[in-house]
Amino acid sequence: MPHDHHDHSPIEIDEGRPEEAQVLAEALRELLIEKGLFTAEDMNNQVLAMSKRTPGNGAAIVARAWTDVAYKARLLSDGPAAAREMGFDIGPAQLLVVENTPDVHNVIVCTLCSCYPVLLLGPSPEWYKSKNYRKRTVYEPREVLKEFGTVLPHKEVRVHDSTADMRYMVLPERPEGTEGWSEDQLAGLINVDSLIGVTEANSPA
Repeated sequence: MPHDHHDHSPIEIDEGRPEEAQVLAEALRELLIEKGLFTAEDMNNQVLAMSKRTPGNGAAIVARAWTDVAYKARLLSDGPAAAREMGFDIGPAQLLVVENTPDVHNVIVCTLCSCYPVLLLGPSPEWYKSKNYRKRTVYEPREVLKEFGTVLPHKEVRVHDSTADMRYMVLPERPEGTEGWSEDQLAGLINVDSLIGVTEANSPA
């Protein structure tokens, strides 16, 4: 099921030096293993655990909420508990799930750094971490959304600022024409962009 975000983000991403950072990370890993702080097996197990953290987890939660009214109510009132019901642990931070409606569209940002529910959605997109996105989403959210192809002239746009203690996830509106779809089918309409709120859920083909 497709859960990828944009291959080419419309948001200008800050230029960095990933090659240098990678060399430093590998050197630090080797040093910590040499000092016995953890083993290569520990590292491999952690990498395996991280590989299971994908936007597909969030998509599964949304699909359940679209098909189960009682679960949706629990998700909106207690995000961490509802996530655990599905077998997903979000860690110590709180999770607040905000619902898109015909009148309101929510979008998530972290203005201080790039706080994000990694355990639930996987690594954050590069554009989410960029200074450009973090600054502009607060001051001109409609323009940022427009760059992602999301034009909402008749909706209120609410911006939610994540912190180290509070993470957010958007519950997108269920697309029309999906009545009777299974949870797996519905999850295929959801990607990381719609879970952050820069786009809406995909419409059925």
